[in-house]
Amino acid sequence: MSLLHQIALSCIPGIGSILARNLISYCGSPEEVFVTKKGHLSKVPGIGPKTLELIRNHTAFERAERELCFIEKYKIQALFLTDNAYPKRLKNCFDAPVMLYFKGSADLNTGKVISIVGTRKSTEYGKDICRELLAGLKKHNPLIISGLAYGIDFLAHKEALKNSMSTIGIMAHGLDRIYPQQHRSIAEKMITDGGLLTEFMSGTVPDRENFPKRNRIIAGLADVTIVVEANIKGGALITADLANSYNRDVFAYPGRINDEYSSGCNHLIKTNRANLITKLADLEYILGWTGSQTQSATNQQLSLAIDLSAEEKIIADVLLNKGSIIVDELAILTGFPQSKLAAHILGMEMKGVLIGMPGKVYKLA
Repeated sequence: MSLLHQIALSCIPGIGSILARNLISYCGSPEEVFVTKKGHLSKVPGIGPKTLELIRNHTAFERAERELCFIEKYKIQALFLTDNAYPKRLKNCFDAPVMLYFKGSADLNTGKVISIVGTRKSTEYGKDICRELLAGLKKHNPLIISGLAYGIDFLAHKEALKNSMSTIGIMAHGLDRIYPQQHRSIAEKMITDGGLLTEFMSGTVPDRENFPKRNRIIAGLADVTIVVEANIKGGALITADLANSYNRDVFAYPGRINDEYSSGCNHLIKTNRANLITKLADLEYILGWTGSQTQSATNQQLSLAIDLSAEEKIIADVLLNKGSIIVDELAILTGFPQSKLAAHILGMEMKGVLIGMPGKVYKLA
């Protein structure tokens, strides 16, 4: 599949994530989008005369060629929605970006991914919580996601690196710049042990409207979003709402009722949009991360001694081999339709063989 056509599709004005998905689904590939007759394209939901003309506008290819030169020069990984390396958790979100640009070393599909967000004007209370949280998470070795902004974001990245955990900053601009500039040194460290990720091409500046788009990636990449400290109108609450819309777990640390920078967290908890967290054990209990995080192959084989059907054994064998796996990938590897797979998963959960985790991830009990 042509990377030039993939990038070009993302360059067309007015074609967002959802419409691009529709076009690819209808035409079969990005290349076909550009050669399919107008009469056929007009049948795609959301495509009007103006968009049809834009698809035929070859300036998209000119822009894509410049971007291709940029990513090749700076060794940036371009990830299209259908690529195997595209983050699977994000792919499950209805508005996932068609293109992602990544510079770093982290595995975007690693077993545990946590987003940590909060106010840019963090207090000592919030800073202490963040340090304690990251130190405790070290034993689980998750990938830490945040937005490289001032305050809680910066501290989450800093403490993740301090505790030898990979961390990725999600950018609201292209990878030809760092914003804020003061965070360049930590961003460079993150590229070595984590990375920088964006949906925006080089030359894109950090305009205000880009940050809510950035926040959906922060929410969609992770199993769980943790709000450490936030104002009721802060961007952290937008991220929390997005995580809820993706059916992901959200946690929030409570604060004093008259504290401006805890008002957002208190509101999330009060409105049942976030689980209350006061210590790491709260998160471990709700996510099922309690107890030993490793299990011997012998014990796993013993757990499979329960009477399983032939198809359930196929599922169990995949889980035994993979450890933990997102449901979409499980469907591909087993060859079962989603409806049949869902029924088997429910039955195996009731037998105590299988455990469901955030982000539609499953593993053996």
